[in-house]
Amino acid sequence: MQSRVDPLTAVAIGVALVAVSSSGPLIAFAAAPALAMAFWRTGLAVGVLAPFTLARRGGELRAVVGQRSGRYSAFAGVALAGHFATWMPSTQLTSVATATALVATQPVWQGVIARWQGRRQSAATWVGILLAVVGVGVATGADFKVAGPALWGDLLALAGGALAAVYTALGERARVSVTTTTYTLVCYSVCAVLLLVGCLVFGVRLVGFSGTTWLAIGGLAVGAQLLGHSMFSYALQKVSAGTVSLLILLEVPGAGVIAWLWLGQVPGVGAMVGVGLLLVGLAVVVVAGARAGRAGRVGRVGGGVDVGV
Repeated sequence: MQSRVDPLTAVAIGVALVAVSSSGPLIAFAAAPALAMAFWRTGLAVGVLAPFTLARRGGELRAVVGQRSGRYSAFAGVALAGHFATWMPSTQLTSVATATALVATQPVWQGVIARWQGRRQSAATWVGILLAVVGVGVATGADFKVAGPALWGDLLALAGGALAAVYTALGERARVSVTTTTYTLVCYSVCAVLLLVGCLVFGVRLVGFSGTTWLAIGGLAVGAQLLGHSMFSYALQKVSAGTVSLLILLEVPGAGVIAWLWLGQVPGVGAMVGVGLLLVGLAVVVVAGARAGRAGRVGRVGGGVDVGV
């Protein structure tokens, strides 16, 4: 086991951050129901992954059936479907800013899960997490409501953050003994099937979109799903679920930059202040993790490195 992230994992995390940052602008650009986009992004990803995985990892894929790693992978797919099914519709009931801020509570939920698993976080780590989450709220200009449809949207977004944490925690467990391609194929397949059932049950339109919308959906599948979620899944064998959850918050400024360059949405002063708080929070967590590492208190789970989250 290593005490620091290797260059390949660092590159994977960097690629994943850029890829998931494209998700928000693409969803805003596409003219399609949120649940349909969630299905197609995972379904198309399965279509790309399946031939390669079956050809190269067919034996491993058959071996994980009925094993604990296979169950973790499948349950991760259930959690991912729940995340998409709660957070994406929440943006239609409450403001996008509020939904983004509430789903960004994922690191807090991840910390609760880690504590339940017996891993302790330092006070400095919790301060950093809370600073980062508050920074997201300030950056998005969240305006929380306490009544009407907006309240349900807020609750759905909050559930989306919790389910994202469950998805990441289960992925961390699965990645102990399963390759990235096998894990992602099982996870995305379960997720796509559940989302398809949801679309059919609720009568969500799945076809008949414009060419530009299909291009946006394809971008979501290749970028946010295959290069984003899959690269984070790869990193879970080297870094903790909590670290990944915290790093995902960098999607907020990343999406802001893409929206600025592509959609002409210039960020305001509040957004820049919020991003500053987010970066300070991340820095606090990194420093806390480094100090814990020097003191020999860094927890390792399944060969991964826990930097304090």
